[in-house]
Amino acid sequence: MSGLILQKVEKRYGSICAVTDVNLHLPEGKLVCFLGPSGCGKTTLLRMIAGLESLSSGQILLDGKNIGYTPAHQRNFGMVFQSLALFPHMTVGENIAYPLRLRNVPKAEQQARVAELLQMIQLQEMVDRPVSRLSGGQRQRVAIARAIASHPKLLLLDEPLSALDAKLRESMQIEIRQLQQRLNITTIMVTHDQREAMTMADIVVVLGEHRVQQVGTPIEIYRNPANEFVADFIGTGNIFPATALGSGRVGLPGGAAIQAPICSSIQAGAPIKLLVRPEDLQLSAPHAGGANSVPGTVTFVRDIGATIETTVECSGVSLTALTTPCQDIGLAIGNPVAVTIPEHACRVLSA
Repeated sequence: MSGLILQKVEKRYGSICAVTDVNLHLPEGKLVCFLGPSGCGKTTLLRMIAGLESLSSGQILLDGKNIGYTPAHQRNFGMVFQSLALFPHMTVGENIAYPLRLRNVPKAEQQARVAELLQMIQLQEMVDRPVSRLSGGQRQRVAIARAIASHPKLLLLDEPLSALDAKLRESMQIEIRQLQQRLNITTIMVTHDQREAMTMADIVVVLGEHRVQQVGTPIEIYRNPANEFVADFIGTGNIFPATALGSGRVGLPGGAAIQAPICSSIQAGAPIKLLVRPEDLQLSAPHAGGANSVPGTVTFVRDIGATIETTVECSGVSLTALTTPCQDIGLAIGNPVAVTIPEHACRVLSA
């Protein structure tokens, strides 16, 4: 089977488990994000793929060949570290040519490849400039160009954008994504920024508590989280307790009841948790709601430009709704409101 396959991969430091029971198949030509909170094991997993950390157990297969115990310098992977690790005493061109020099590539080929990559990252005029005189975004481009100079089989990125300011970071996300698509190179990127993962990835691997929690496309992860951990970590979600009442109805803590897609195997009276995304909630004037409408009181309003964030207390739960300025119905703290919770937007997380 082609692509990168991880089978029962585990990493332990004595009695401490950093990564356990990781089973993944990452297809060729895709950009994959390892996403999770700090300390979940995502960088350790990336370093094991790179050969910079040894496996405690398991296998790493590339196009059917076990590379789990192959030295890092023999794997032909390109890597960009969080610190970028550029050589400050070298020029831009010398930094990009460095991996080619290590492979004894002829000088003429080195110069041609450097020129090609400089054009690709749009830094043609800076070949002789010291990297110490580059901006953060320019250094980022040079680090990526150096990583792909030797035509690696995989490109590995360890939180490469974490040191950039917000606007430059978003710009670099688009640049890296477009470059990856143009080269069609399999890329694995570590990040704890969910927006970054949702923006860039073909496949998101959510890690938590040292294991894989869910694998899927960004929209699958967001709309159909596998468990409460994923639902809480990805995006903003209203997660609240409820009780199965039978016939597809659930009861909220304050006594109100709504329709929800409850599995028939969940018995009446069973406690459950529901997820509803803020953008799916609908706010209207009191008594104006229809099916699945619950009365509530506004407790917080925040206008953040493109959207208005409104928090409502209703039937014993606190729900946050996102609306656009054109949907604004003039709500203020203390105002009564009707909150409609669409049945299709409810996701049962646990029972």
